[in-house]
Amino acid sequence: MRLSTLVINGAEKAAIVTTNGAILIETINEQFQQHFETTVFKIIQSNQLTRLTDWYSAKESEELEQVCGVIPKDQLEYAPLYKNPRKIWGIGLNYVEHASDLSENAPNTEPASFMKPDTTIIGYNDTIQVPLQSERTTAEAELGIIIGQECKDVSEEDAQSVIAGYTTIIDMTAEDILQRNPRYLTRSKSFDTFFSFGPELVTPDEVEDVHKLNVSTIINGNVHRKNVVANMTFRPWDLVSFHSKVMTLLPGDILSTGTPGAVVIRDGDIVECQIDGFAPLINKVEDLKVTKANPQAKKAVSRN
Repeated sequence: MRLSTLVINGAEKAAIVTTNGAILIETINEQFQQHFETTVFKIIQSNQLTRLTDWYSAKESEELEQVCGVIPKDQLEYAPLYKNPRKIWGIGLNYVEHASDLSENAPNTEPASFMKPDTTIIGYNDTIQVPLQSERTTAEAELGIIIGQECKDVSEEDAQSVIAGYTTIIDMTAEDILQRNPRYLTRSKSFDTFFSFGPELVTPDEVEDVHKLNVSTIINGNVHRKNVVANMTFRPWDLVSFHSKVMTLLPGDILSTGTPGAVVIRDGDIVECQIDGFAPLINKVEDLKVTKANPQAKKAVSRN
């Protein structure tokens, strides 16, 4: 099953994504006398995701679309999946090739992790803003893991059991700030608009083998860097287990698993995260240094 958060008359509502479009959860509740939560975050927090997945799997898509109606794909307006996770964990240099881009040694004994505030969150088609303080900001496509239940000290063998699903992520770094001093990592990662995720939460039953997924950083339609999850130094189950031993993981917490390659972004660029079988995550770029100097440029970006 695939869940998205759609903007409907100014409100953000959970929907199941089908081949033809999307069906609102609130409409399912009305038509089938169900009582599912109607936002993605509450569905995860209330431990309803498995029940919803099972319920949906038992239905025929054609029946659901006929009874509930379907919002066509070309009319979908996405919001971030949700905006207030308790934690966002990022993983640095998790592909050896990416570490070499930065002339750094990839960690090989423990993952290099950091945390980001929820004020960085944006979603599909929102604008990434290169801040006034940075001359070199990069974007990084990543596979995201969404935690489905409260857990502590999870083994690698049990890690799959606590995962709600996966998503596409674009993580930003003010790289010039970071390169001045590694202690500036939190600041370089925490500017507003520096974490895009969605447009879909893909449940584990939709992913045959997460380690075979290819993750690609795309800039202006061109593949900048592509790699397979199996080439991560620390793979998904390891990351879930490791971080659960640091602090309790909660429903809706996000682990961004690292990028195959970061690309410098500039005003007017279009950056994408593409993962096999997932809906792509796409964001446009605005450099505040450009639009502050030229207000007409900002109007042009907003029109696009």
